[in-house]
Amino acid sequence: MSIYLLPVLILFTFVYAKMKKVNVYSSFIGGAKQSIPLVVSIFPYLVTIMIMVQFIRISGLASLIAHFISPAFNLIGIPSELCELVLLKPFSGNGSLAILNDIFSTYGVDSYIGRCASVIVGSCDTVFYVTTLYLSQVKVKRLFYAVPCALIATLAGTVISCLLCRFM
Repeated sequence: MSIYLLPVLILFTFVYAKMKKVNVYSSFIGGAKQSIPLVVSIFPYLVTIMIMVQFIRISGLASLIAHFISPAFNLIGIPSELCELVLLKPFSGNGSLAILNDIFSTYGVDSYIGRCASVIVGSCDTVFYVTTLYLSQVKVKRLFYAVPCALIATLAGTVISCLLCRFM
């Protein structure tokens, strides 16, 4: 069914635009023109996040922090092997995928650790990346409630993911 969904959606969009007498091509070009200043304004924020994530990962800081907090993670049901993944997931999706690949190579894809890592990567979002991307555009400066709530939701999703994988 998914093979037909996208063509039907595109066809519906063209038919609806024709009924409303909207020039689809000029609307598309107008949207593309508006995207260039958006990309230019977001670019510094994205580069900063990417550099910081690489710095944290390459310097070994993430591994060091993961080593110290692994006992606390074990208490709430997160295996210590996933600490680095849980720490980097709020910052970078690509970094998380690299760690996921390492976990698969070490523990296997069908292991408890591999299943937990898969669910964590698939269910939790990159909090700081999304915050940087969206809130930089609306010029929100006070993130006192948004970021902690998102991080708590990510931690709750991680704990629930590991709990569900325990019964699979």
